Amino acid sequence: MSAQLRSEIERRLLNDEYNCEKELTMSIISGKYKVVIIWHLGNEGPHRYSELFRLFKEISNRILTKQLRELEQDGIIARKIYPVIPPKVEYHMTELGESILPIINDMWQWGKGHMEFYREKLKNKDMISKGI
Repeated sequence: MSAQLRSEIERRLLNDEYNCEKELTMSIISGKYKVVIIWHLGNEGPHRYSELFRLFKEISNRILTKQLRELEQDGIIARKIYPVIPPKVEYHMTELGESILPIINDMWQWGKGHMEFYREKLKNKDMISKGI
């Protein structure tokens, strides 16, 4: 695991600014792409940067790199650099990251089970607004 934490999390921990443990969990996984990155690495195994990049329709290199660095700093994922030319880098889950995977899988399952409910709700709202 990385010896450092992101400065925001470190500061909040040192100043006892978390109201509860759930806030720490949310701080670790918050970010538009982090949950998806964790899910893919945890359920499919190591991925190269380009494989992760292709998972998202609209993501910049800067944002993906930032999300990966934060997950790495927080000890959720690790980067393995292979000594070859051209350089090969793979991202994989750490032991700590594996411990958060059941939460991520539960989130996926909940979303899968309720996606249609929310689509239907949206469809009904659209029909009402059109006077149908």
